[in-house]
Amino acid sequence: MKCRTVVAFASLWAGVVVGTVVGPTMFGSSPSVAATPPKPTITEDASAALAQMNTALLSKEFSFHADTIRVYESGDHEQLHVVHNFTVTVRRPDRLLIAGTGDDGPRKLLYDGSDVVFARGDGKTYATLPVPNTIQQMMYVVMGRFGLDFPLADFLTDAPGKAFLTGVTTGREVGMVTIDGVPCRHLVFFQPPGIELELWLEKDRAVPRRLIVVDSALPGSPNFVAEMSDWNFNVHPADAEFSFTPPEGAAKVEFGTVTGELRTRGSP
Repeated sequence: MKCRTVVAFASLWAGVVVGTVVGPTMFGSSPSVAATPPKPTITEDASAALAQMNTALLSKEFSFHADTIRVYESGDHEQLHVVHNFTVTVRRPDRLLIAGTGDDGPRKLLYDGSDVVFARGDGKTYATLPVPNTIQQMMYVVMGRFGLDFPLADFLTDAPGKAFLTGVTTGREVGMVTIDGVPCRHLVFFQPPGIELELWLEKDRAVPRRLIVVDSALPGSPNFVAEMSDWNFNVHPADAEFSFTPPEGAAKVEFGTVTGELRTRGSP
């Protein structure tokens, strides 16, 4: 899947993509002024839905559950899938917990406002990294320094609606559907050269219930699917929930070692 800011957080969880951003000039070409990109064409109903989502996701404290399926490429260049399920707990501006399991076992990411910890196998192997004191800045460091792409991260930024529309040129509401008995708005957006994003938002609360990303510009049109549920805006997590104490005999490794393994295997 092509690296994009918009689909950013759980790929540390659901499979990692290392992307390259190419600027307006290439090696060997003469410098030139990039043309002003056309203004995105987002329909009024789609814009209103994202604005409502933005307000909901700027709540100080909340949690949700996610089940994801992500494509990764095997050593034989096969398009394979890895499945994960996890719970995200947010306390803005500087606390984040992701805990769950998947095809490759249990893992946990904790952020306490000063360090981010990635623990595997019930904490038997873990890595830590000092980071800035906001969720968004922490993600910038981890993505920028280690080249990791996090699907779902847009929903955790300081401006979720704006972040989701990064690079998008068109968007509209397809219609209303029902997910687990809840009316949801079905939205579709496009980002050149070939990324399509389908987003389902609850009609009343405007929280995300489903996200599907397809990149038709890449071989095999790889995709990412996330089903989100159990949104809770009445949680009050304590500081202790975001701290990590390694169990006896745990092995601490370099953060870059963990991310290097993720790149090799295509999943955390």
